[in-house]
Amino acid sequence: MTSMLFAAAVLANLKVVATTGEYGALASAIGGPRIAVTVLAKPTEDPHFVDAKPSHLVTLNKADVLIQGGAELEQGWLPPLLEGARNAKILPGSPGHVKAGEGVTLIDVPAALDRSQGDLHGAGNPHFMMDPGNARIVARHLAEVFCAADAGSCADYRTGLAAFEQALDGRLAAWTARLAPFRGTPITTYHPTWKYFAARFGLVSDVFLEPKPGIPPSPPHLAEVITAMTSRRIPIVLVEPFQSRKTAEAVASRTGATVVSVGQFPGSLPGTEGDYLKLMDANVEAIASALEKAKGR
Repeated sequence: MTSMLFAAAVLANLKVVATTGEYGALASAIGGPRIAVTVLAKPTEDPHFVDAKPSHLVTLNKADVLIQGGAELEQGWLPPLLEGARNAKILPGSPGHVKAGEGVTLIDVPAALDRSQGDLHGAGNPHFMMDPGNARIVARHLAEVFCAADAGSCADYRTGLAAFEQALDGRLAAWTARLAPFRGTPITTYHPTWKYFAARFGLVSDVFLEPKPGIPPSPPHLAEVITAMTSRRIPIVLVEPFQSRKTAEAVASRTGATVVSVGQFPGSLPGTEGDYLKLMDANVEAIASALEKAKGR
């Protein structure tokens, strides 16, 4: 298997590196065998705090294209890697340096950066890929970048993009229908990761286990969360693999809510490896099933 992967990488026209898995999955869907994709962050890893490794320097040194979010999610670990990789093709400002968020309307853009408000990102909330509508914007952007870098394969990249968009259209309609009965339902999440998802599907995401973005939950804040969840009858708490399930379960046990496992990155949930659409399938079904059970209680 290793030799087959190595052969595929050698034969690929472009070596593409993605900081996190959702961008890697879109790149693979568009580029197919024309590109070799490497993802730096593990799917179960907090994307704010990725462990930079020497192997990442080697990978970035050989890359033709780097895809990062562009909303400062990776600001704590990517800049030193880029500096150490010494690859002019993927430095900021070069054609091979892709900011996926370009063209996306970001929410939660702070009027001013103030550390007392937590780990804010100056560009806005960086978790925009949780709205599948934004995946279309990113996919089109990637197809243009690949065409510019490898003009001879542009027709293939456009074919890959068309297939992805057709699949996305079908899934988006199904996801919207699945969650339609729960429009207006409030949800609790650990971090403000799911605000784009909630806005897309008509849920309400304004209660968080973190008192401020990036600040660990404190007993006084959790007491406030429990009061809010009880008074508003919030039925579910979303938790990701790198977040404290124990904390989520403690809150849920006091409020009668259900803890739901979700993920931002392909591979963070079983059966979703390397596939953005399967990841969103799993997220939508997990949330809809939990809300359905709560409604029946």
